[in-house]
Amino acid sequence: MPTTMISDNKPIFHTLADQGSAIDWNRLLTEILAAFDCSTGTIHTLEQDSQLLHLKAYQGIPEFLLPKMTVIPIGKGMAGVAAERKRPVQICNLQTDESGVARPSAKETKVEGSITVPLMLNGQLHGTLGIAKSVPYEFTPKEEEILMEIGEAISWKIVS
Repeated sequence: MPTTMISDNKPIFHTLADQGSAIDWNRLLTEILAAFDCSTGTIHTLEQDSQLLHLKAYQGIPEFLLPKMTVIPIGKGMAGVAAERKRPVQICNLQTDESGVARPSAKETKVEGSITVPLMLNGQLHGTLGIAKSVPYEFTPKEEEILMEIGEAISWKIVS
């Protein structure tokens, strides 16, 4: 893994460590996408009462797909499956995937390498973070680990 990626993560954790401010969801997502050289992403938070994932930020998602992504049930699509399993879900090439994890409309994003991680803190689910590249790509175990750490930091901000 290139060492530049690790240094590129500092703005993300700096943003999340700022105790006095609410989360700027769009800025946070932009920083995450830049750190992982991704073009598309979403952040959903879990509404505990309904157990539905609600879209907080997105980038690179075609407008016509937004209605399908605004509220996601646990178990549906990559975000819902990552939330259900409470572990990362990734697809090397979303355009050719036939696993059934991604919804058919996901192909309309035109992305290929994608990963969604649950936002976890102390075993509790707080949402999901999904990022994707426009080329086939398999995220490394180290990248998964960093994304899970980012998810935990986001979860701390959600509960505080």
